[in-house]
Amino acid sequence: MESDCRIPVACCRPRVLVLHALFWGLVSLRVFGAALLSEEKTTVKPVVAPCWLLEEFIVTGECVRCNDFDSKSQTACRQTGYVEKVNCTKSSREEYKSCRSALMEEHLFWKFEAAMLALTVLFAVLVVFRQRWLDRLASEKVRRQIESI
Repeated sequence: MESDCRIPVACCRPRVLVLHALFWGLVSLRVFGAALLSEEKTTVKPVVAPCWLLEEFIVTGECVRCNDFDSKSQTACRQTGYVEKVNCTKSSREEYKSCRSALMEEHLFWKFEAAMLALTVLFAVLVVFRQRWLDRLASEKVRRQIESI
């Protein structure tokens, strides 16, 4: 009489079971140990909202492109790549605020226009080719009907 057990007999040997337990123990220790170490290393810094979000401000410097160093060090440069200098009225603090440059907007507009023009040309060519193909099929069908008479 055979057993319905689908586990091979070799997997039930004590040596294999110990190796499996050791392997999975090391894996879980590695995973949970890494999680515990990462929790210890991370320190939560309090996020202070910029003054221009909380109070009125005056723009003191125009919107300019960030250089490579500023784009990596200032958080305001990371959003659009352009910043303007603002002076908050109540706290009299000067901070940098991300802005959208007219030059950048114009560049994006012309990129969009070029993409739309390219798509228009592409689909116009596709329509012409498809129309020629359908006309050829229709003329062949008419030719076959005439020949069958």
